[in-house]
Amino acid sequence: MNRELFGWYSPALGKDMPIASYGHYGFGLLLIPTAAADYLEYERFQMMESLRPFIDAGKMKVFSIDSINKESWLNNEMLPAHKAIRHNQFNEYVFNEVVPYIKSNTSNNTPIITCGASFGALHAMNLYLKRPDIINGVISMSGVYDLTEYTKGYWDEQVYYNSPIHYIPNLEDGWYFDHYKRSSNIHIYTGSGNYEDPEANRRFSKVLWDKGIWHDLAVWGNDIHHDWPTWRNMLPYIIQNKF
Repeated sequence: MNRELFGWYSPALGKDMPIASYGHYGFGLLLIPTAAADYLEYERFQMMESLRPFIDAGKMKVFSIDSINKESWLNNEMLPAHKAIRHNQFNEYVFNEVVPYIKSNTSNNTPIITCGASFGALHAMNLYLKRPDIINGVISMSGVYDLTEYTKGYWDEQVYYNSPIHYIPNLEDGWYFDHYKRSSNIHIYTGSGNYEDPEANRRFSKVLWDKGIWHDLAVWGNDIHHDWPTWRNMLPYIIQNKF
């Protein structure tokens, strides 16, 4: 498996941001870390080995970036309004820096799919829903899609605009729906075991269906827990059966 580490100074975030890539060809899979983790989290938890058959076969090229949650929603020393500002800076980093980097390392026509587990699932979904013109689909595993689960009661306009379960019901702009309809890769997967929240996934699924947004919802059993063994099984299953 070809593995490369790179990075640059991010104008959006005002700091150096690393990125790891795995593979040589195929669609771009952009991994968003869980909670406060870094760009090598998926590798440390052996996800790359689980994905190796697809990477080596040239089905996809995987990219993994840092989280900045510890500089936003998970930073208890930060004013909530500043957390929202930092979150938006992360979005801009992905849209204006990471996506062009992936294109430059693949091709301008390469589809990009965001993917995340736990808190990363919310980010992956939000990034896709906000920019379906440059991101072509999403795989969200074991997520919740209500940002207020992480804001400790804080609410403002920017929380609203980064909380898919809140902004999607009020979305009316046909431009977004035209792009959503072009994607056959909106995948929402969760277990029903320890620390999973299957009802949160069903609620968000209903929000999407109510807006006519096609997606793939799968709720696995009570033995499927909120942990890496689940995601190491879940993501290869999705790649093999849905792509």
